[in-house]
Amino acid sequence: MEFEVTGSLIQSYTICKRQVWLMARQIVPDQEHPYIEIGRLIDENSYRRDRKKIHFENIIIDLVRTDKYNLLIGEVKKSSRALESARMQLLFYLYKLKQHGIMAKGQLLFPEEKRREVVELTEETEAEVTNAIKEITEIVQKDKPPGFVKIPYCKNCGYKEFCMS
Repeated sequence: MEFEVTGSLIQSYTICKRQVWLMARQIVPDQEHPYIEIGRLIDENSYRRDRKKIHFENIIIDLVRTDKYNLLIGEVKKSSRALESARMQLLFYLYKLKQHGIMAKGQLLFPEEKRREVVELTEETEAEVTNAIKEITEIVQKDKPPGFVKIPYCKNCGYKEFCMS
């Protein structure tokens, strides 16, 4: 199967390996799921002054800012509940930019919580990203999705009907 690792796959990877397999096959979650709609609204209505939705290769960066010395890449999220998956997604974006000689810092933005978190690509976090890319590739190349494992995220997942039916 021909595919490219995306930020969404990286984000899903830290939550649910089954979701990674489904997404890679263009099986989309319920787009009318309330949490997906709320996330979309927050993304559209937050940080309007900043340049938004920058498409670069196979990634879509929520916003770009510059301060006195740095290029700052922002990722807007509904909440910090899935902090690790949001962090990995942003690290993936920083990794992709670095591959093209663009050095940037990252910032996770949680407008509903009025919270921000700085994310930087280091040797250690870059190794996490490359390992995730390798594992995602292995998951996607399998003929069948990983088995269903009920986790706390399942109750609010857009794939809930697919997995639990």
